[in-house]
Amino acid sequence: MAQWEKTLERMRESPQGDWSIDDLERIAARAGITCRKPGSSHATFSHPAIEEILTVPMHRPIKAFYVRRFVDLVDEALKMK
Repeated sequence: MAQWEKTLERMRESPQGDWSIDDLERIAARAGITCRKPGSSHATFSHPAIEEILTVPMHRPIKAFYVRRFVDLVDEALKMK
């Protein structure tokens, strides 16, 4: 199992952990998800084949709600690969 997969599993098990936008970006890149930081206090994650767009505040720690939604987005993107 690759490091990014282990990190994704830890996110599933403990979404309230001390996750950063960098953690999310690394996993998103592996799943084919684009991350945009338009100069604001939020990062936007999107995938060309998925209608949902997820906007996450960039302050730490990222709330568990956003981590759970991010994991769902990654799971959906990985199904399409």
